[in-house]
Amino acid sequence: MKKLLNTLYVTTPETYLALDGENVLVQKQGDELLRIPLHNLEGIVTFGYTGASPALMGACAKRNISLCFMSIHGRFLARVVGETQGNVLLRKQQYRLSDDTTASCAIAKHMILGKLYNARWVLERATRDHALRVDNEKLQRASQTIKLCLAEVEACTDLEQLRGFEGKGADSYFRVLDELILQQKNDFYFVQRTRRPPLDNFNALLSFLYTLLANDTAAALSTVGLDPYVGFLHRDRPGRVSLALDIMEEFRPVLADRLAISMVNRKEITQAGFTRRENGAVIMDDDTRKAVLNAWQSRKREMMTHPFLREKMQWGLVPYAQALLLARYIRGDLDAYPPFFWK
Repeated sequence: MKKLLNTLYVTTPETYLALDGENVLVQKQGDELLRIPLHNLEGIVTFGYTGASPALMGACAKRNISLCFMSIHGRFLARVVGETQGNVLLRKQQYRLSDDTTASCAIAKHMILGKLYNARWVLERATRDHALRVDNEKLQRASQTIKLCLAEVEACTDLEQLRGFEGKGADSYFRVLDELILQQKNDFYFVQRTRRPPLDNFNALLSFLYTLLANDTAAALSTVGLDPYVGFLHRDRPGRVSLALDIMEEFRPVLADRLAISMVNRKEITQAGFTRRENGAVIMDDDTRKAVLNAWQSRKREMMTHPFLREKMQWGLVPYAQALLLARYIRGDLDAYPPFFWK
């Protein structure tokens, strides 16, 4: 199991990343803003960066520190990673399974089972915890639809059909997600999922959290020796971490969605931190991004018991645990890939 270390998130605009000995420097217009030893880091994620020195990129690659570049909106641009780890036989088997649509479906459907199960759990928990503040009948209808989709996914053997069942379940979930937003309803609401660009405050928040989750999941897959760019449900596309997008489906409802809803309901973020541009895109300001990042890191430090491994671990280690389980299945050590069913 990989030890959960620290990820450095750089959100200050117009910064430059450089290397000084064994330290990463964050500079702005020649002034030093931050200095951190490389041995304290497992990853660096920078938003709207001015640049990074070749020396720093080389040092990160050598030490297997993931260096990710994002746009100011949180859109993934590029990753600098070191030498691929793990047994080459594992990756070759991963490629074989990815080329086989039947085998791909057998793996992908377990990830979708995890996604839909966890989405349904989020709705069921809302009806239990906020029975007097939500439309229980509407949430129960959505929950029952997702339950039917789970049965259809379980029996599915075709990737296209699987995408259809996944889409049906996700649509039912997203149709009632707005019911879970209990505070700041004039400023934070959810009508439908919009991306590239997000068109409202809540979608902007979700997009940012999904980007963080995808980055952590890609790093986890690389750590256990899998290729994060070769997926089973998400097919090959240059520059897309398809396998990371596959496996993170299981964590979206319980990690990203619940955190977004919690931050809004607790008024940890407000309308003042969001700006709408001329093209309709909504972006977060620097202070709001920092607040979200702090909440994300705090959430990752919380302890939980993994439902399959029965081991206590931090939430931030869940993507590593699932990546390890997937690698074990691909090697033939497990009969099936066990999805993450949160309870």
